[in-house]
Amino acid sequence: MLGLAERLRYARVRAGLTGAQVHDRTQIGESSLSEFENGKREPNLSQLHSLARAYQRSVSFFLESTPVPQELVLWRARPEQGAEAIEAHFLRLCEQYHNLEIWCNENAPLVLPQEKTKLASAYTYSDAEELAKSVRRELQLGDRPGPGLLNALEEVCRIKLFHLEFQPSGTAASTLSETFGAAILLNSTSAPWRRNFDLGHELFHVLTWNVFRTKSEEQSSVTPSANEESLANVFAANLLMPAEATKTAVNLRLKDGSLTFEAVFDIAREFDVSVESLLWRIHNLFRSPDDTEATKQDIAKARQLAAVFEEREQTKAPVRPARYYALAVRALRRGEISTGRFAEYLDITRQRAMEYVEQERGDDEEIQVTPA
Repeated sequence: MLGLAERLRYARVRAGLTGAQVHDRTQIGESSLSEFENGKREPNLSQLHSLARAYQRSVSFFLESTPVPQELVLWRARPEQGAEAIEAHFLRLCEQYHNLEIWCNENAPLVLPQEKTKLASAYTYSDAEELAKSVRRELQLGDRPGPGLLNALEEVCRIKLFHLEFQPSGTAASTLSETFGAAILLNSTSAPWRRNFDLGHELFHVLTWNVFRTKSEEQSSVTPSANEESLANVFAANLLMPAEATKTAVNLRLKDGSLTFEAVFDIAREFDVSVESLLWRIHNLFRSPDDTEATKQDIAKARQLAAVFEEREQTKAPVRPARYYALAVRALRRGEISTGRFAEYLDITRQRAMEYVEQERGDDEEIQVTPA
């Protein structure tokens, strides 16, 4: 259990900030920061607010007497620079989302099947495939889950999904907290179809968190083993490209045992996945392990042809999901949060926040529906 001094030090280290960097952001002297963290004196309320903003924490975090919950972020490839700041931002967004759910009475538990009984050493590719089938079945995603996966996980399962920009671009992160539940962080600059596979990959980690993670892990972030990553890839491929549906889509376009690259791009668009992930799926469904080099060559060729055949729009995703915004507006209209906090949670100016306040409610905000 940490007191104020220990929590101040914990939050600074967790955010990856030095005393000099904190001083630059808050104008609080380094000697004062040292005294705060050593318990020689306490910051006043104004200073505490400044430190909370710098560390991406709520003020209440520093005043609580309960133990600090585990804050483990799982990375596919942890950014070499600024990882702590990204993690702090991610976790702060999760906390804000959780607060909005509580204020709007919308705090629902995870409704997806979580693996609990299997041992990590005994988890197989077949287990990952079956888990993917179970998720598709429970969410009624059908044979082409890609277009609706993000919305289903956000709106139905209440997984917290955020998009930030970071390097390397081909990585993502996830976490499972006793406080705010499951959350996934995707790269906003990745193509939507690439983000779909990343989403499926990170979903595996969330669902198998209690299989591969131990409560004794004290790191703030960790990278999964190569075996766990392979299992996550198998899960994502089976989730987004079900075997029978993929085989049917390929067979319909086969001519004399060959598939044109134009057809490959069509199928990738149909399943809303990247051409690379589709080619690996085709490799596993139609080819032998000896054809690995041929598949790699096909992937390289597809990258060259992307300028010709890839017609999908590469939109940049917003940081916060639609449900987060909806809850924030609802909390504001119900008087659960102030205009200032609303502006903070949406990262907008107070002037822009006031526009929401000034919008008048309609006279008739309900529709009458007879239960079916």
